[in-house]
Amino acid sequence: MTTARVSKSTAWRTSTYTREGNCVETAELGARVIGFRDSKDPDGPHLAFTRDELATLLSQIKADALDL
Repeated sequence: MTTARVSKSTAWRTSTYTREGNCVETAELGARVIGFRDSKDPDGPHLAFTRDELATLLSQIKADALDL
């Protein structure tokens, strides 16, 4: 994970498949940094990944390489 600044003007997005507000939101937080947060807790913590970190994480999840 990486660190990134989040401001009040950050444009968070939800999936078009979102139902009843139970969703993960994403936002561009800077050059090649993507943020994730819980839509039910918009003022709570968020995660930030570079595009390379996110690609690695998703590859590991798809390969069932993590103890989730």
